Amino acid sequence: MSAPPRELLVSADDAGTRLDAFVSARAGMSRAAAAKLIAAGSVLVDGRAATKSLRVEDAMRVSVSIPEHESAVPQAEEIPVRVVFEDEHLLVVSKPAGLVVHPAPGHSSGTLVNALLARAGGAPAGGDAERPGIVHRLDAGTSGLMIVAKDEATHAALTDALAARAVTRVYLALVEGIPDTATTTIDAPIGRSTRDRKKMAVVAGGRSAVTEITVLERLPDTALVEARPITGRTHQIRVHLKAAGHPVVGDRVYGPNRKLAAALGLDRPFLHAARLSFEHPSTGALIELDDPLPQDLAAALEAARTRS
Repeated sequence: MSAPPRELLVSADDAGTRLDAFVSARAGMSRAAAAKLIAAGSVLVDGRAATKSLRVEDAMRVSVSIPEHESAVPQAEEIPVRVVFEDEHLLVVSKPAGLVVHPAPGHSSGTLVNALLARAGGAPAGGDAERPGIVHRLDAGTSGLMIVAKDEATHAALTDALAARAVTRVYLALVEGIPDTATTTIDAPIGRSTRDRKKMAVVAGGRSAVTEITVLERLPDTALVEARPITGRTHQIRVHLKAAGHPVVGDRVYGPNRKLAAALGLDRPFLHAARLSFEHPSTGALIELDDPLPQDLAAALEAARTRS
């Protein structure tokens, strides 16, 4: 048996991607697992079976059916999460660092979804059963603002808004070194690293990725920057800043300067989703939200300011 199919809409940014790579990225599974589902006929493109090498096109609809024994249906758990905005259609939370967004094979509990299912005021809904309400994600080590839908229509509208780049997300990052220019746009494709398949990297033939960077404060050997991702690739900000020669301080995957991180008291990447703005899908009102730096990042920033 299978859980209800997960419906994925191909955006213009995804056009040209192989079907197995598209399913892997959007359904949160390995490429091998995606290929296995495609071979079994569990993936339909516009209602028809397809091969894993098919190049998806804008506005295609991809239906993914995952066998029940492979799905991870989340259960409610009492985990504190701060809610920044909420109405009957959606909520915006401030995700703390260290909290994984949704269950996955090998990690079925202790996630943001588990926490939201235990809240009064309406459970997350929309999308697939394994990650109800989740419209976009933050890495486990990244803190800050996330939108969660409470119904199918809101989830679909927010997903479309993200694909249309109508949701503005602004991050604060502390980076190694000081960028030469006050503002820059990093336009470099991102894909799996050819050296380490567990990492992402700027690679020829990768998916289009664009990040706008603005320097807010120049410090002795670091800089506080504002990063605005125009696209939404896995680890995009971290990979782009690494490629630019200014990795995020505290990032053990893409910027392993552990001596600097330790000097600033950091045990995770200095990356925080600080601002979020979008048009409410039901009311049309402009929602603009800010989330101040959490205590660990605020302390690290002060330490960076006083370094000699």
